[in-house]
Order: sequence, then structure tokens, then C-alpha cells
Amino acid sequence: MNRIELVEKIATTHTVSKAEAARILETVTSAIVAAVKKGDPVQIVGFGTFKQVARAARTGFNPQAGTKIKIAAQKVPKFVPGASFKAAVDPKAAKRKADKVAAAKPAAKKAVAKKK
Repeated sequence: MNRIELVEKIATTHTVSKAEAARILETVTSAIVAAVKKGDPVQIVGFGTFKQVARAARTGFNPQAGTKIKIAAQKVPKFVPGASFKAAVDPKAAKRKADKVAAAKPAAKKAVAKKK
């Protein structure tokens, strides 16, 4: 799905004009970009979190020249999908994780009971 298709989806779902849907989408994306640029994370519950992370300086390799190069430290945007988003994309993985958490809970309670 590209931007135009997303604008059309917003317009038809909420019975607004395409121009209005495009302005809404632009407002949302620019607000996310501005907040992440400032260093603030943007968390949309059920969807995910947009945040800024720092990459350390590192040594790279230029294959054309065959030499090592220094790559400077930099700040990059990162998106971490939420649990609902992950579950929608891969329901089997979400079920495995839920089963793993459910199996770990009784073990944790037994460990607490033994300490008393």
C-alpha cells in the first residue's frame, strides 16, 4: 500500500474528501517525524513505537578500493511493532509466545512459594 492508496482508504472509510484525508495523513506523519526528530518516542498502543536510536561509530569496508573506512556515529529512526501488530501479521508466533508466558507463570508462583 502506498500513500495514495492509504489516502483513498481513509477517505472512503471516514467519508471525507481525498484532499482532507491527505491533509490528515500529512498531519499525522509530520507530527511523528517532528517528535522523533526531537528525541521523543511516539507510541501508538496496539500498533507500535517510533523512536530515535544512536548508532555508534564503526569501521566499514570499501569493497571497490579494498580499504577500511570510518563510519561516523549517527542517529536513526526505529520502529518497534506492538504486540497486536505482531499478532495480526503472524498469529502462530503470537500463540507460541502466549503459550510460553502461560507456562512460565505457574513456575514463577512455585518459586515464590518455596522462598517463604
